[in-house]
Amino acid sequence: MKDKLINWLTQSTTVMAARGLLGAVLKVGDCAGLVVETEAYLGVSDRAAHAFGGRRTKTNEALYGPAGTVYVYQMRQYCLLNVVTQPATIPQCVLIRAVEPIAGVAAMAMRRGRSGPAMTSGPGKLCQAFGITLADNNRAVNQGRVQLIWPGRTPALIRATPRIGVPNKGTATTAALRFFVAGNANVSDMKKRAIDPNGGWQ
Repeated sequence: MKDKLINWLTQSTTVMAARGLLGAVLKVGDCAGLVVETEAYLGVSDRAAHAFGGRRTKTNEALYGPAGTVYVYQMRQYCLLNVVTQPATIPQCVLIRAVEPIAGVAAMAMRRGRSGPAMTSGPGKLCQAFGITLADNNRAVNQGRVQLIWPGRTPALIRATPRIGVPNKGTATTAALRFFVAGNANVSDMKKRAIDPNGGWQ
């Protein structure tokens, strides 16, 4: 029987998946955290996507796998974690941008060399904290080290903004394809005055 998460992904658009994964539990080994920030990448028509124009290489091959495939790529010294959202050959995904740690915090702090929200308030930071590497690429979620427990907690309010670090790409720059739990301290660039004492959860 298919994993409940995979069933849900196959019935969702990528934008729906990016919103719906907020509150899911990311678990790798003894470390776990609530997903609080995501970005949607819409494949061949999305100028910010690795598969824009149908680009297919050894590096991005995981994007062309079935829904639930883990796509990890490296940017400078960091790895970044994505989950494929559509059936095989439709290369769309959700980037997991930030999490709220809930287990294995000491191990995360040791890997990152710091504690608090700065441990996991960005896609490269969270991969370093969880020990996610290129060895986790192109594996089915929940069948390898990378686990996503869905559904999880329910955000009180979800906000949408343009994605971060996508300059000069027209609608790919301006489209509101970044989603986050409003008021959660672990969201990247969350202002102190906007932090919700309840973490942004219902």
